[in-house]
Amino acid sequence: MKIRPIKNKKDYEKALGRIDELWGCKKNSTDGDEFEILLTLVEKYEEQHYPIPPPDPLEAILFRLEQMNLTRAELVKYIGYKSRVSEVLSGKRKLTLPMIRTLHKKLKIPAEILIKEY
Repeated sequence: MKIRPIKNKKDYEKALGRIDELWGCKKNSTDGDEFEILLTLVEKYEEQHYPIPPPDPLEAILFRLEQMNLTRAELVKYIGYKSRVSEVLSGKRKLTLPMIRTLHKKLKIPAEILIKEY
């Protein structure tokens, strides 16, 4: 097992290839240890070179609805009137602090995402 830091795209692609080769290897073995180390290195490289920005609040709400198999109409329980839900989801109305608190508590959407500008 010869593991080196991932310094550039070529190293990154080589590490990904080796991860593919090791996929499904036995845990707590030499190959398993190499696999875990390479995954950690690749993850760090991806965080630095391919960052994924957090979603905007509306994307987060819609994604959470999909995850929970809820409809937009069911947001009335958390946001208020049907027209208010429509205005929020269309971007015509901003989320208020009480809405943010309710969505965070009931739908488990992180508050730091809901308070972002959009």
